[in-house]
Amino acid sequence: MFLGALGAKKIQHAVRRLLGKVSRQHFNGLEVTGIVAKRFLGLPYAVISAHSRHVQQSCYLDGAEVRRASQQNAEWARG
Repeated sequence: MFLGALGAKKIQHAVRRLLGKVSRQHFNGLEVTGIVAKRFLGLPYAVISAHSRHVQQSCYLDGAEVRRASQQNAEWARG
C-alpha cells in the first residue's frame, strides 16, 4: 500500500518492496493480482495485491532451506 496518486514510480517502488519480502522467503517469483486506487477522507492511496510463487520441477513445494540453497546456486551461476 502507498499514499498518493497512482503513478508509475510509486507502483514501481511498492513492487520492489514486495519483491524484497518475497526474496527473503526464498521464493523466485511474484504474481501481482491487483492494483486498486482508493480514497480515504479525500486522501488518495493505492493497494497492490500480490502472491509469492516458486517455479521448480517438482509439483511439491520445497522447504525454505532447499529454496535458499537453489537460489544461492542460481546467483553463483549468474556470476
